[in-house]
Amino acid sequence: MDTAGSDQPPGGPPSQGEETPLLPAEPRGERLRRKGRRAGLYARAGIAVVLLAVLIALIAANTARVEVDWVVGSTRQALVGILFVTAVVGWLLGILTAALFKRRTRRRS
Repeated sequence: MDTAGSDQPPGGPPSQGEETPLLPAEPRGERLRRKGRRAGLYARAGIAVVLLAVLIALIAANTARVEVDWVVGSTRQALVGILFVTAVVGWLLGILTAALFKRRTRRRS
């Protein structure tokens, strides 16, 4: 069929004698996977919002300055700063430990 002289664009609705192409139905398993993935994303977003709210509450509740005793001397620090530094150091040590265990337990080829 030549569309050069017609008023409709080539991708437009079909003429009277043409059939509309049917899209294959989405299999049930694929639909469930897609919806499950979406639900997982919403769950992760909700958990992130809750964790952020808890973090903000912890920061607001721990703004006092405390005395930290060192081997030599002592200093006054904000409790929030101490909690943040210890959390970051613990996180980094956890990553380092996991990497070391993975390296030491790797199969030798």
